[in-house]
Amino acid sequence: MSKPLLTEKIQTVAAKKPKKPSLPPVRIFALGGLGEIGKNMYGVEFKNEIIIIDSGLKFPDAEMSGVDYIIPDIRYLVANKNKIKGLFLTHGHEDHIGAIPYVLRQIQMPIYGGPLTIGLVRAKLDEHRLLDESDLRIFHENDKFSFKHLSVHFFRTTHSIPDAFGVVVETPYGPIVHTGDFKFDFTPEDKPADIHKIMSIGQRGVLALLADSTNSEREGFTPSERTVGNSILKQFQECPGRILFATFASNVHRLQQVVKAAIRTNRKIAIIGRSMEKVFVIGQELGYLRVPEGMIIDVKNVNQYPNDQVLIICTGSQGEPNAALTRIATGAHRSIQIYPDDTVIFSSSPIPGNTQNVNRSIDLLMRAGAEVRYGSILDIHTSGHGCREDLKLMLSSLRPKYFMPIHGEYRMMLSHRQLAIEVGIPEKNVYLLNIGNTLSLYRNGARKGRNVQSGDVYINNGELRIYEKELVEERVQLAHEGVVIVAITIDPKTRKLLAGPELITRGFVYMQDSKPLLRRAEAMVRKHLNKAGDQREYDRAAWEQITTTSLKRYFKRELGRSPFIMPSIMEV
Repeated sequence: MSKPLLTEKIQTVAAKKPKKPSLPPVRIFALGGLGEIGKNMYGVEFKNEIIIIDSGLKFPDAEMSGVDYIIPDIRYLVANKNKIKGLFLTHGHEDHIGAIPYVLRQIQMPIYGGPLTIGLVRAKLDEHRLLDESDLRIFHENDKFSFKHLSVHFFRTTHSIPDAFGVVVETPYGPIVHTGDFKFDFTPEDKPADIHKIMSIGQRGVLALLADSTNSEREGFTPSERTVGNSILKQFQECPGRILFATFASNVHRLQQVVKAAIRTNRKIAIIGRSMEKVFVIGQELGYLRVPEGMIIDVKNVNQYPNDQVLIICTGSQGEPNAALTRIATGAHRSIQIYPDDTVIFSSSPIPGNTQNVNRSIDLLMRAGAEVRYGSILDIHTSGHGCREDLKLMLSSLRPKYFMPIHGEYRMMLSHRQLAIEVGIPEKNVYLLNIGNTLSLYRNGARKGRNVQSGDVYINNGELRIYEKELVEERVQLAHEGVVIVAITIDPKTRKLLAGPELITRGFVYMQDSKPLLRRAEAMVRKHLNKAGDQREYDRAAWEQITTTSLKRYFKRELGRSPFIMPSIMEV
C-alpha cells in the first residue's frame, strides 16, 4: 500500500471520532436594578444551578396611584425553582431585601446574608408571619458555599450599613463578581473594605464584573462617613431646643454617630417609627449600636425633659406619607407636635422621584414653626455609593474580562460603561443590558443570549399584581381627569331605555354648577342609544362602547378634558 492511502485511512478514523461536547454557557441575568434605582435582583445560571443575588423593592413614583411597592417579576425563577441553590444578600437595605417576603411565598430556598442583614430579614419575615417556614443562614467574610457546579464566597465592602459584602460566584470559566453597593472609605465607622482580598481575586482573573453605578457621574472619591459625624455634632451644639433627626432607619453608621452627638450634648433619645425601633433593637443586639443604659426614653415621656435635652430620631427623611416625620409635620402624630424652637434635621438626599414629597414635608414643618435644616451645605449626609475614583479603583483591582454596569438609571450605567473603557476594558467586552436580557459567557467568548421573563409586580395592600399598563393608565386618568358614571336601565327585548342615562361625576366637574352641560350630555347619549336600538340587536358591549365614545368626544370638545367614562347598564 502506498503512503497516501494510509494517510487517508487515518483521516477517515479521525473524522469519525466523536467531538467532545462543548459546555453550555454561564448566563447572567437581571430581574431588576438595571435602568432604575432599586428592585435589585440578579442571577447566575449554569446547567441546573442558579445563584440569586439580592431581592429588593423600589418605591412607586407619583403617577402610580394605589401602588405601595414594586418588586421584580420572578416567573422565570418560579418556573426554574428546582435549580435555585440559594439567595445571597449583599446587605440589608430595602432595595436589596425588601421583596423577600413576597418571593418566599412562591419559592422556598435558603437565604444567606451577613449577621445584620439576616437580623433585618428575620424581623421582616416575622412581621409577614413567614419566619417559621424560612431557612436563614448567616455567612462571614471567609465562608464559602459549594454546590455541584458553582460555589460562592465573599469580600467585605464599605457601605452606609454594616455587613456589606461583594459576592463572588465561581464558575467553570472563572469567577463572576458582584460588588453590591460599595465605596472605599479609608476612615470608616466600621471595618474597612478588604482591598487586599479584592486585589487577590483580580490577580486570579475575573471572568465578569457586575458593579454598582449609582454615583458614576460624580467626580472624585465619596467622602468618608467620619466627616459626617463631626458635622452632626456641630449641628447639635447649635440647636437651642428639641432636635428631630430624620434619616434612613437602615443607616446604622449614621445612627451611631447621632448617638455619639447626643451623648456629647447631653440629650435623651426618643425613637419614633416602627422600622427605626426595629433597627435599634437589632443593632444593639449585634453590637453595631452602642447606647448607654437609660439614654433611650419612651416618646410619651418626652415632655418630662427640658427641650434642649431631647433628641427625637425618626423615619420620614424621604417624605413617605405614613412615616413618623410626615405624621408629625401634618399634626397627625399622637405624641409629638412641633414647637416653635424645634430644629428638624434631614440627614439624607432625596431618592429620585421623592423630591416632591420631601419638599412638601419641609414646607409643612416650616409652617408649623420648626427650623428645618437640609441639603448638601450641612455636610450631614454622605453617600454609601462610590464616585468615579472609587469605581476606577474597583475596576483596576479586579481587572475583569467582561464588565456589566448594574444598579443605576440608564445614564449612570452609560457613564460607568465609559469609565470602564477608560480604565482599559475593551469596548466590545462591556455590556449594557436591560432587565430580562441575558449575557452568555463561554470559555473563549461572550454574547447576548435569549431573554428571560421579567417585568414589574405591584404590591397593593400586601397583594401581588403583575404589571398592567392599562390599569395604571386608568388610575392616572382617574386622578387627573376624574370619572363620569353613566347609569342606564334598558329592556333588552324591546331595546328601549327605561331610565337614564343619568350622569354622576367625581373629580371632574362640580355637578351643581354644571347641570346644563351634563343634561346636554345625557340627551346626546340618549339620542345615540335610541338610534342604535332602532338599527340593530341589543349588545351590551356595543352600548357601553357607544356611551363611552360619544361622551369622550363631547367632553373633549366642550371642556378639553378626558374623564374616565364608566357605563353602568342595568337590564330589566
